Amino acid sequence: MSNEYAVCVGIGVLVLWQGNVLLGERKGSHGRGQFATPGGHLEYLESFEHCARREVYEETNLTLKNIRFLRVCNLLTYAPKHYVDIGFLAESEVATPVVKEPQKVVSWEWYELDKLLTPLFAGTEFLLDSYRSGRSYWDAAGEVRY
Repeated sequence: MSNEYAVCVGIGVLVLWQGNVLLGERKGSHGRGQFATPGGHLEYLESFEHCARREVYEETNLTLKNIRFLRVCNLLTYAPKHYVDIGFLAESEVATPVVKEPQKVVSWEWYELDKLLTPLFAGTEFLLDSYRSGRSYWDAAGEVRY
């Protein structure tokens, strides 16, 4: 199998501060112009929690507390990219995010959960749905039909 069809492991983090959620407008290769939580790729031999902490810090300069598993999602929305996306919920220790990777995101802002910007990145939609519903398992989310 070529790398073109490899399955990647992504980590997304729903970061909360005083009841608000952190979102940034993506500039990336998929989901450009969509609003997403911080996150990224799991590195070789890295724990899920370490990846969540690292990605949030690398992207926003925020440190996290109370990290907990939220959901797993077999994300097919952006095929041919295919992700097993593991979602976490955490709280920020401080309120002021910084754009540390300006090539990947326009800005980071806090939003009330009932006043989110759209369009939302698919992984973020599933994170928010999991947070609201308690559902932790999504198989073939955004399923591609052949």
